[in-house]
Amino acid sequence: MSERMRRVNEAVRAVVADAVRDLKDPRIGLVTVTGVAVTPDLREATVFVSVLGSEKKRRATLAGLESAHGVLQARINRELSLRRTPALAFAYDDAVERGVRMTQLIDELAAQLPDESGSLEDDRDADE
Repeated sequence: MSERMRRVNEAVRAVVADAVRDLKDPRIGLVTVTGVAVTPDLREATVFVSVLGSEKKRRATLAGLESAHGVLQARINRELSLRRTPALAFAYDDAVERGVRMTQLIDELAAQLPDESGSLEDDRDADE
């Protein structure tokens, strides 16, 4: 990816992240804009979001964001001087969930490894 496209992606991400906080749609929950991928012709942009909550809340938030795409595109148009204003599409980014799951797996493995005395950490905790 070129440096120009990286700057465009980051600029669009910053504007969308700021604008999402101002949306009044009750369907939109706690959202973090994790990234944006704008096509080189600037016609389309996929906005990756992480949503705190259940699967139902995630779907409702994505639906709320989709319905607010016109407002968000207008904000991009106002704040950025791009040749075109990209059409926004929203996608759920499960990277945060995967990171939490990996941390859990590492913690589970660490609990099963013997410590320096040769006993398992779980055994040591049971003695205390």
